[in-house]
Amino acid sequence: MDLNSASTVVLQVLTQATSQDTAVLKPAEEQLKQWETQPGFYSVLLNIFTNHTLDINVRWLAVLYFKNGIDRYWRRVAPHALSEEEKSTLRAGLITNFNEPVNQIATQIAVLIAKVARLDCPRQWPELIPTLIESVKVQDDLRQHRALLTFYHVTKTLASKRLAADRKLFYDLASGIYNFACSLWNHHTDTFLQQVSSGNEAAVLSSLERTLLSLKVLRKLTVNGFVEPHKNMEVMGFLHGIFDRLKQFLECSRNIGTDNVCRDRLEKTIILFTKVLLDFLDQHPFSFTPLIQRSLEFSVSYVFTEVGEGVTFERFIVQCMNLIKMIVKNYAYKPSKNFEDSSPETLEAHKIKMAFFTYPTLTEICRRLVSHYFLLTEEELTMWEEDPEGFTVEETGGDSWKYSLRPCTEVLFIDIFHEYNQTLTPVLLEMMQTLQGPTNVEDMNALLIKDAVYNAVGLAAYELFDSVDFDQWFKNQLLPELQVIHNRYKPLRRRVIWLIGQWISVKFKSDLRPMLYEAICNLLQDQDLVYSLTTLPVDDFEFRTDQFLPYLETMFTLLFQLLQQVTECDTKMHVLHVLSCVIERVNIQIRPYVGCLVQYLPLLWKQSEEHNMLRCAILTTLIHLVQGLGADSKNLYPFLLPVIQLSTDVSQPPHVYLLEDGLELWLVTLENSPCVTPELLRIFQNMSPLLGINVKKINVT
Repeated sequence: MDLNSASTVVLQVLTQATSQDTAVLKPAEEQLKQWETQPGFYSVLLNIFTNHTLDINVRWLAVLYFKNGIDRYWRRVAPHALSEEEKSTLRAGLITNFNEPVNQIATQIAVLIAKVARLDCPRQWPELIPTLIESVKVQDDLRQHRALLTFYHVTKTLASKRLAADRKLFYDLASGIYNFACSLWNHHTDTFLQQVSSGNEAAVLSSLERTLLSLKVLRKLTVNGFVEPHKNMEVMGFLHGIFDRLKQFLECSRNIGTDNVCRDRLEKTIILFTKVLLDFLDQHPFSFTPLIQRSLEFSVSYVFTEVGEGVTFERFIVQCMNLIKMIVKNYAYKPSKNFEDSSPETLEAHKIKMAFFTYPTLTEICRRLVSHYFLLTEEELTMWEEDPEGFTVEETGGDSWKYSLRPCTEVLFIDIFHEYNQTLTPVLLEMMQTLQGPTNVEDMNALLIKDAVYNAVGLAAYELFDSVDFDQWFKNQLLPELQVIHNRYKPLRRRVIWLIGQWISVKFKSDLRPMLYEAICNLLQDQDLVYSLTTLPVDDFEFRTDQFLPYLETMFTLLFQLLQQVTECDTKMHVLHVLSCVIERVNIQIRPYVGCLVQYLPLLWKQSEEHNMLRCAILTTLIHLVQGLGADSKNLYPFLLPVIQLSTDVSQPPHVYLLEDGLELWLVTLENSPCVTPELLRIFQNMSPLLGINVKKINVT
């Protein structure tokens, strides 16, 4: 492809490809697809997206086509691979000028260069890193920033390679440029700290952006660039220096308002400091040992003392708590029962931990977690009233402890209490003792404190097994509190039923369960959704059907009404799970009460067409329904069999989510079928494709 003659043609087609008119857009896309394999096409694209006089949308599209072409045609073994001569020209052209004025395009170019570096650096592209290092030294702000942006993306990409030879190359690169990267970061950090009080927001933001990018480079080099980083003085010097820098940046945040243009970038930089420590601890626990003491002192002081007042923010607190948690729970720091079998590194780390976590420190952490961080906030109480389903979903969920404050505090409490339960059990028991008896409904703070302590007692249930007479506590304290009907007592009633759910499989006398079921029925009749969505304690080993049967009709009816009432997918799944547990527990005893649910499930299945996880919950409910109904499940066939057909049809996209539950439903349907019908036989057309894929073996007898 001749560059001079082709540039105009390609530019015209790219312009057409940015059109909103499909009649113009589609032919242009087809033409570009045909050119993808033509020699010289990517050289033309390079000329176009580096021409700053052209339309931004056209240049953006040129970058994207170039980037996609790297994935498809850059490798030598790829069909229609680019020639070595053209690749050499392109590599040289990509690092000629770091002067892209548009941020979004500059980022794409940086990613594009990193993609080439992943395949060619350093063997085919030895000049890349030296060029980047020289370019980040220039005085021109724009060129310096773009070079630093590229430097980061290249470092990030090379650090992600996992083959032994590639890792060796990255180790060599890291040791060669680490000193420079540290100097670069220190320079930009000092510049920012000097400028922050100047009032020149543009200059401050520019310096902060460079500080952030250089720190991102150092993060990758530090975490991924050394086999034994603790033996490198520069690495350990940088890591120890993080704590002083963090204090400086936190003090800056005290003086920078939330509406300042730098605020967001400043908080991101502070969080990035903590990510360096967390990543390093995760990847190099023994190399982290010299940092344990300082990390704990820093985190505990900012999170659990007045030092953090006025400077901390939620995401930072979460990161500090995660750092404490990772140190407390790290298996590398836990000696075996026979100390002599433990490594010297483990014993050293354990010694540092034990010296730090003294009785006063543990007591203060425990009390602060419960009395400060466990308290329901004004925002949460408002959410309870305005969006009860959202409040309930917020209370649960996956890995939210890594990012959200409330789950994070609870997970940290569990881990610390488990690790130091002999020290902390008396502390929590004392907090319980001070809250005996009823609480004045006019004293909202006292109610919230009690809610927080009950939360702690529920989280520590297994650790408190021998220390709490839960049966007496239930009869004398918890049950009366469930019966308090007052608007301000709502959080406490909700917490009490949750608390019982935590303890029921730990220590709860069977004879007390009818009293509990009576209380649950009363709660389910309450108009407050948050009560109703709190876990119903029926899924435990000591559940007795005969005790539950007197309350079955009431509970099942109320739960079904709740299922119809809620609107969020997650909450419908939760209610279905509880219903499934009830059906599974009572088995054939459910038959008189399931008519309404049987009529509702086809509607719910239709409504959940775009929600495969909800459909999985429906399948689970159907499995227990079929088992409970036995031969009578044949009355469900008009709905049941099409559901099985869809769930086990590997040609249908939803099978990825539904197949396992669908197969189990198919099995229990066959097991409970009084006879084989033509409709049942028709589903077997799915069997042949199923046998061709790797699925869980099911013995159908």
